[in-house]
Formats: sequence, structure tokens, C-alpha cells
Amino acid sequence: MKKYYLTPATLPDWSNYFSQVAVIEKNGIKTIYVAGQVGVDRHKNLVGNGELRGQLKQTFSNLQTALESVDATMANIVKMNIYVVNYQPSDAEAIPEAIRQKSKYLTGDNLTTADISLYAYTHVAEEGGFDLTKYPAIQLWIYRIASEPKYIGMN
Repeated sequence: MKKYYLTPATLPDWSNYFSQVAVIEKNGIKTIYVAGQVGVDRHKNLVGNGELRGQLKQTFSNLQTALESVDATMANIVKMNIYVVNYQPSDAEAIPEAIRQKSKYLTGDNLTTADISLYAYTHVAEEGGFDLTKYPAIQLWIYRIASEPKYIGMN
């Protein structure tokens, strides 16, 4: 088994505490672990002036940099946790908007289980009293999924 750790030069260097990326290779299988990313630049300065969208943009840019450093993309992500301090319902659209900066779906240009899992709850949000008309990017994402050729609605 081969293990290695790295911090890409354009990411903050927290090497006294942890590595940005860890890779384990065994029997031709490569597993990549990426440290939790935050909205700071390579000099550890918080970006976005306290505004969530700016911090999310930086966070996902950092994530993309970490993945690219080991020849991976957002489409290779199997599991992602997102934590937001002082989250407000008005922040709901900022998260998928940041994830989809350069992609059609949550983790890239292809539909993944991440989209399907989130879609299961999101497309019925209005039934729970949550008005999605305030979130056009989320509505567009729901429309894209429902427009997939093999889409089967959940009734």
C-alpha cells in the first residue's frame, strides 16, 4: 500500500496541523481524502468580507484545486459534508450555486447520486411550505433533473 500527503502550493499551508490531501493506493485502487476546505486564500485570509457567497466560491475553488492536484475532479466525489456557521434559510441558494460554478449538476456535468439524493427532498420542498420561487438556480437544477431522458417521477 502506498500513502502520500500533499498541500498544493496555491492552498493555505496548514502542514503543522494536517495535510490538504491524502492519497492511498493499493491494488490499482486510488482513494483520495481532502481536508475540509474553508473560504480563505492561500495566505489564510478570509475572503468575501463575511459574505457567504464569496466564502463559498473560495471554498469550492480550494476544493477543486485540491482535487486537481491528484488528477481528480468534483465528479469523483463520493461524499461531501457542508457546514455553514449561522445558516439562514436565505442562504439556501448560495450553496448549490457555489457547487455548480462551472457545472450542470452538483458535482460536475453528469448526473450523480448526489443529485438524486438531494432531488428526492428538494423537488417536494413546496409541499413542506418552502417557497422555491425565491431560488431560481435551484428550480433550474430541479428542471434539469426532471428533463433527463430516463427520469421517472416519484409520485
